[in-house]
Amino acid sequence: MSIAASFVRHGKKIVAIGRNYVDHAKELGNAVPKEPFFFLKPTTSYLPSGGFVEAPRGINLHHEVELGIVIGKNGRDISQDDAMGYVAGYALANDVTARNMQNEVKKRGLPWAASKGFDTFTPISDFVPKEQVSDPHNLHLWLKVNGEFRQRGTTAEMIFRIPRLIEHVSSIMALEEGDLLLTGTPAGVGPFNIDDDVSCGLIDASTGQILAELQHGVVPRTGGYAFRESS
Repeated sequence: MSIAASFVRHGKKIVAIGRNYVDHAKELGNAVPKEPFFFLKPTTSYLPSGGFVEAPRGINLHHEVELGIVIGKNGRDISQDDAMGYVAGYALANDVTARNMQNEVKKRGLPWAASKGFDTFTPISDFVPKEQVSDPHNLHLWLKVNGEFRQRGTTAEMIFRIPRLIEHVSSIMALEEGDLLLTGTPAGVGPFNIDDDVSCGLIDASTGQILAELQHGVVPRTGGYAFRESS
């Protein structure tokens, strides 16, 4: 098995694109970006399907289902023409967000990496080889909480397509084999809670084939950080 196919164990970083779907940017009151922007998540946030997101004390959890791009070889300053040659495959992820913590630090003009970076905050599906995906820009992705649809979207709605994302990120930092590039979330983000069951799916829109599935529960985290709003 290649390093890329075992990215959860061997990947060095998670690069997460923000606001890459117009309706999602609007639902949170954010401007639609003119160029891609991203934040980093630690690989300790990975949670294999079937596990449990740990909810820190005082945190309001939000779900954000996303298509992940698994990088297959090292590259820097990658052109859009060459970008797809650096893709080993795909994965489905829930970019869990500590929304009240994020809102608090954004109001204060502070970085919000911590609101995305808690352990277990990147539930992830199994690896999907790129040969199984006819067109990554024609995939349906969905998320349910306790069996109820919360998010449904298509990668055709992405503002910036995958080659542009790879070009942009690699112009700033090298992408390495096993890295994961999250491509943004469609509209419908919202809360989920302790004891909820969260499930996600990735479907080839042209064939109806299920490419990936993801499921996780939610439990309270014992110890660690506790969020308190500033007065």
